Amino acid sequence: MVKENSDVKDSLVVVNPDRIMNHLGETLIPRAKEDLSKWKEYEDVDEFMLKFYSVSSLEALSNAQELADLVKLMKDSIRVDKLKELNVEARFNVLYNETLRLADMATISSIKKEEVKEEVGKILELYSALNSKINTIYKTEDVQNSIEIDTDFPNNVDGQQADIEHNSGYSQMEKNRFKKREN
Repeated sequence: MVKENSDVKDSLVVVNPDRIMNHLGETLIPRAKEDLSKWKEYEDVDEFMLKFYSVSSLEALSNAQELADLVKLMKDSIRVDKLKELNVEARFNVLYNETLRLADMATISSIKKEEVKEEVGKILELYSALNSKINTIYKTEDVQNSIEIDTDFPNNVDGQQADIEHNSGYSQMEKNRFKKREN
């Protein structure tokens, strides 16, 4: 189907109603991208995932098993220590389960285009959420590293250490702990 673009004269926009079109999801921030660039399995999934932002139902089903295999390799080979957390691994597992579901759909002859479109959308949303979580880990680390205050010792407004003896907001155990650290 060809439509005339009303914003610009004499230009045509090709619209294919059989294509599953999705918006680009969250991508990695530069620091995370740099760290993960050494992780080949993540890079393979990231590159392969680009195919699914504009794909026909047939293409999605044809590539489903390869995507599932790549996601499995990625989730089983986490090479970045800060990503070896349960809440991150859970996101990898959910993404993998959805790619398996798409691969299973390829074996069902009565599957509808709308069902494939919905599953591709879920996979892309989950991948975006995974990238968002990775970005959050790196941003949190940056904030923690930028804080130059020793939070183990209470400070007055002027930055001087508080007088622990006279500060009634602390329990006796906390006061003793602060005293030991002073010495």
